[in-house]
Parts: sequence; structure tokens; C-alpha cells
Amino acid sequence: MIVVAEGLCKNFGRFTAVDDVSFAIEPGRFTGLIGPNGAGKTTIIHMLLGLITPDAGEIRLFGQIMRGHDPAILQRINFTSPYANFPGRLTVMENLLILARLYQVARPKRIIADLLAEFDILHLAERPVTGLSSGEITRMALCKAFLNNPELLLLDEPTAYMDPFIAERTRATLMSLQQRRGTTILLTSHNMREVECVCDEVVLLARGRVLASGAPLAVTRAVLREERTVPALGEVFASIAFAR
Repeated sequence: MIVVAEGLCKNFGRFTAVDDVSFAIEPGRFTGLIGPNGAGKTTIIHMLLGLITPDAGEIRLFGQIMRGHDPAILQRINFTSPYANFPGRLTVMENLLILARLYQVARPKRIIADLLAEFDILHLAERPVTGLSSGEITRMALCKAFLNNPELLLLDEPTAYMDPFIAERTRATLMSLQQRRGTTILLTSHNMREVECVCDEVVLLARGRVLASGAPLAVTRAVLREERTVPALGEVFASIAFAR
């Protein structure tokens, strides 16, 4: 297993953000971590990155116990969020070259150019970040996420701020890169159509606990308690939201 989380718990004062959460992710899988706001998704991502220490439970990445900022593990993963900030006065290429140096990427200009082309923003390479739209910055962040060819990639809302056409093309690019490179991806998203499109399996959270996990269709059947033939995660999400 690439990721094994066992009995994770995290409290912030009297608020329980994560309550006895366990799941595992096999190599090369595209997994969705889904649930309403406050379900514990971001806290779990931060624990996987070593930014937050669990109050209880254990995380193993690549078979090793995660203990804070472990360089041997962190070199093999990457993370991106549409809410990440980049120095606005630097160009896209300059930003990514700095990050590539931090990741110790060989031949960075060639790799960056290839990634910019993959996400249809090569024409923005010499443009300062301050002049980009939110959707363009999100695609730039996705290029950053693949810089070190990670074995495990954590994606937070990867198509946020994109119009429907660009979002569809970006999903296709993500799936293509994931399949070609064999990357294991854990994705958070509130776009249930997106999750159904790209994810092999999902972990459904509510109030810090796992409600169901498995293939999107299996989760649909388990939560709605109906014999469906196609996944309906939008209905699943609505049923949880209205039950709160």
C-alpha cells in the first residue's frame, strides 16, 4: 500500500475534526476524499503531509511510519491547492524554476516546458503571475505538482476557478498523466461529477468519520440503500448535507 491510515484522530480544543478514520490506498489508484465542509478532509491531508500530528492513530506512506517532516518520504510526494500563492512579480517560468531547484529536478526548463504544454499554458511561461487569471494559476500549480514526478500526489480542488471547458480538459490531462506515470493520487473535491469521472474509489467522510468507502457505485448503493446501476455521488452528497 502507498498510504495506510489507521485510527486517525485529531481534536482542536473541544472540536473533533477527525474521529477514528482508517483507509488504505493501493499503488497507481486515483482516490477521492469527499464530504461536506468540516468533514475532516483538509485535516487528513495536512496529517499526510506531516503539517499536523494526529492525536491518535498512525500514518504509513510507502510502508514507512510518517513522523513529521520526513525528507525521505516528502521527496516522493507533492501537493497542490488552488489557494496556494506564488510571487506575483516573477514569471510562471521563474516561479517553477525556483520550485524545481528545491525539488532538485534535473533539466528543469525542459520538464517545466513539457508540463506547461500538457496543461495548455506554455504561452504563459514568460508572463508574470500577477497577470494571470485564477484558473491559469490553478493550472500552474498543477504543473508544480508534477515537477518531481511524485509517486503520491495530493490534490485539493484541482479544477477550482476553471470554466467548464478548461476543467474538462484539465481532468483529461490529469488522468492521462496519472496513467502514463503510474502516479497514486488522492483528490479532494466538491464536484461529484468530477469525482465520478476520475476516481477509482472514494472515501466518504462526514463529521470526521468515514461513512463509506469503495468504488463510486458501491458507495452510492451503500449510502442511498438502493440498487443503482450508475454512481450518483451528487445524490449521496445531498443526502448527507440535508441530514446534518
